[in-house]
Amino acid sequence: MSVENDSSQRESVAAGSGFPTFPVAPGHRVNVRSGPGTNYSIIDTLPLGATVSIRCQCDGTTISGPYGTTNIWDCIGNGRFVSDAYVRTGSDGYVATRCG
Repeated sequence: MSVENDSSQRESVAAGSGFPTFPVAPGHRVNVRSGPGTNYSIIDTLPLGATVSIRCQCDGTTISGPYGTTNIWDCIGNGRFVSDAYVRTGSDGYVATRCG
């Protein structure tokens, strides 16, 4: 995933969450899955203009999206994952601890 590193895109830590928050790609309603891949069930869909708190990240299905092609999946809650290809982290690598 090729994204310019722009620390101004990184949001502040969400109040009380202890995890950094990042914006989801503008104009996209992103599927939230029960695990890190397209073989997991869709359990929710993020609204337009959403931001997410990334608790941890792990490898999963490779996805192409607005921020490149990656196999990194972001855990945004207990059993809630979105592809990092749709989250503007300002990096093409890990920005949070690895899950597990």
